[in-house]
Amino acid sequence: MDIAVLLLSMCFFFAIGMPIAYAMALSSLVGALWIDLPIGAVMQQLASGVGKVSMLTIPFFVLAGAIMAEGGMARRLVDFAAVVVGFTRIRGGLSQVNILATTIMSGISGSSVADTSAIGSVMIPQMAAKGYPRVFATNVTISASLQAIIVPPSHNSVIYSLATGGVVSITSLFLAGVLPGLLLGFSLMVLCLFYAYRDKHPKGEPVPIRQAVKMLGDAMWGIVTLAIVLGGILTGVFTPIEAGAIACVWAFFVTMFIYRDYKWSELPLLVYKTLQTVAMVLTLVATASCFGYVAALMQMPAKMTEFFVAISSNKYVLLMWLNIMLLVLGTALDLAPLVLICTPILLPVVKSFGIDPVHFGIVMLLNLGIGLLTPPVGTTLFVGCAIGKVSVDEVMRGIWPFYYVMFAVLMIVTYVPWLSLALPRMFGF
Repeated sequence: MDIAVLLLSMCFFFAIGMPIAYAMALSSLVGALWIDLPIGAVMQQLASGVGKVSMLTIPFFVLAGAIMAEGGMARRLVDFAAVVVGFTRIRGGLSQVNILATTIMSGISGSSVADTSAIGSVMIPQMAAKGYPRVFATNVTISASLQAIIVPPSHNSVIYSLATGGVVSITSLFLAGVLPGLLLGFSLMVLCLFYAYRDKHPKGEPVPIRQAVKMLGDAMWGIVTLAIVLGGILTGVFTPIEAGAIACVWAFFVTMFIYRDYKWSELPLLVYKTLQTVAMVLTLVATASCFGYVAALMQMPAKMTEFFVAISSNKYVLLMWLNIMLLVLGTALDLAPLVLICTPILLPVVKSFGIDPVHFGIVMLLNLGIGLLTPPVGTTLFVGCAIGKVSVDEVMRGIWPFYYVMFAVLMIVTYVPWLSLALPRMFGF
């Protein structure tokens, strides 16, 4: 009955249109009053939820990604990808450029929405001008942006690490997302190649040597960000928090002094937007901490474990059920709140079945990331439609082959843990 009161109250607040953070906070208070828990204990948990030093990772990477995304980096990454693909003269070259540029951008922005906005605003008009259907160009863009959910420096990987209470390190999650992210990008490239030959998409055009050298030189300034984030962390030169801070300084230097496409007068607005994003995330983390605390006192994780054990003691069956549940939830709620709500509840369940928490984190992020491409709460989907100037109905009619590829990658990542765990184990995390 305790758990029913907590969950039903939260669903009620969702149903009346209350913001997610407030709904979690109020349902936590309702649950606390139901079990006679002092309100002061809930308030203390609210403060301690955002009192961790590791929380600094989020604002640093959000700001670095915003600077790089809006400061001309997207266009230069597209140029870089065009040089690489152009030499092959492969059919459907622009779709390959789109995916490759998004793959690199994902390792800088850490945000699916930012990737769709930055790369889509450059690539979708280019693809449409070359004869590609706008719906196809939009679907390529939003599907490729799913990589940003799992590859470093994914903001949502940081949130998952925080939701585990530090059980899973940010570094191990960053490493765990590399191979699944590359697999997703490669799979989408294969799909686009099939469409290119079936629908006779134009071939990639080679770039003149002198122009190619200039494009590569311009892009390298931004690609160095990847070396800063991953190289610095792996070599032990600095922590993920320090990597985020250095990435901010480097992004600012490259954008304002090397590229010089961004106006100084626009910086305050960029910082303001970043603060809005960070404030939203931190509020969600604080209220989710309260919710998880009350749920733990009600023994929800233990009861969830008993429930799944009653269904099956096979961890592969459990993973299938969790995939189905997370896919459904991902269509109804945004990614970050679901990570914060589900992780404290499901982590004890998967650990009792012998599933590695790092592996489960990547599986969860992939599941919920697909939800960003599905209505009614598909943030990335709506941003892509706005940039591509196409309707949601048109995109949904053409996105199914991309869904099939994403589901196939999800199944491989789910049942081949090596993909997620190889790099963390190689580097001793």
